Amino acid sequence: MQRRTLLKAGLAAAGALGLAPGIRQAFASEPFTFYGLKSMSGPFASYGKFADMGSRLAVEHYPQLLGRPLHYKVIDTEGNAGKAVRKVQEAIAQDGARFFQGCTLSSSALAVAKEVNKAGGVFMTPVGADEVTGKDCNSATFRWSVPTYGAIRETLVPLIKTLPDAKRWYTITPQYVFGEALLDGTRQVLDEHGLEHIGNSYHSLQEQEFSGYLTNAIVAKPDVLVLLNFGSQSNNALRQAVNFGIKERMKVLLVWSAGLDQFQELGSDILEGVYLGAQYWHQVDTPLNRELVKATQAKYGINPTYPLAADYISTKVMLDTIASTGSFDGPTVANAMQGLNYQGPTGAESIRAGDHQVIKDYYLLVGKPADQMRDADDLATVISSGRSFASVESTGCVLG
Repeated sequence: MQRRTLLKAGLAAAGALGLAPGIRQAFASEPFTFYGLKSMSGPFASYGKFADMGSRLAVEHYPQLLGRPLHYKVIDTEGNAGKAVRKVQEAIAQDGARFFQGCTLSSSALAVAKEVNKAGGVFMTPVGADEVTGKDCNSATFRWSVPTYGAIRETLVPLIKTLPDAKRWYTITPQYVFGEALLDGTRQVLDEHGLEHIGNSYHSLQEQEFSGYLTNAIVAKPDVLVLLNFGSQSNNALRQAVNFGIKERMKVLLVWSAGLDQFQELGSDILEGVYLGAQYWHQVDTPLNRELVKATQAKYGINPTYPLAADYISTKVMLDTIASTGSFDGPTVANAMQGLNYQGPTGAESIRAGDHQVIKDYYLLVGKPADQMRDADDLATVISSGRSFASVESTGCVLG
């Protein structure tokens, strides 16, 4: 769409509000603010840093949007649902905010989604809890990442096929909505395959010492230890597991990794032989991913990570849709995003109209030994990828 057309669309919107010509001109030049919800501080700050980098990269595509300067503003969620929702409420009430992208924790995203929906805005998030596009779905909220249902099925099912003698499975789970969803999915898959879930250890979101939980796992003597935690907690759990010699006693699966930045932090000594679920991997060969890798290397001097890729594509899809509709009206943009087909980092991706879930691949990788790495970021190999999604009818989603 040409700039003149975009500007006319913005002025037409102002005219529809019955504004005088001078005021319409001022409206057209007033910055439009797009809000990034990032955990810039708190226990998930490392995730928030890369998520912010992804949104900033996408915003650079649009110095102006419908004739208005585009301003990107970060709201630090602090990895805390209560603080996140209060800050979003303030942005809506005080600044007229309507377009939001991000959130690290499912609990934060679920709370934010309700507020954005009430305000008539649009919210796109990478969080994992099934409820986001399930029983708590709404017409304003979209999700890029494969939810817990698909993450479990695209890791456990291929791993069960890879390890036919693994009969006994043990889980370590964070006790909040995301962890509970992963645990429920794990139990269901193991039951379907006639395998034994011999035990589970819960931990809090603040826990960083996992020796007690790992001791419980060793005593239970599983064939596979399944880690259902995320971020720094899964880092600490994996490090401590290696110190306990767990890799020599059983196979280890981390269902929901943060991808490259987490792998870099852990290193090949810890990752070697560990199975890793991932929403994104920088080595996947797709047209948009090649562009994203090139742009990320040019701007930041690194390869893209999962949070960077997730928030890049989500921000890009939202901004592209605002541009294509010629509208800053939330419901108009949300309606246009329903059923949208586009090229994403994992290849051809689409937004399912019935629940606003993006249909995309999820990956199972295995950590490489150091002597097989081609470069510093070649820490894992993709051994399986696929798409597993519950039907809209079974999710409990009723858009409204």
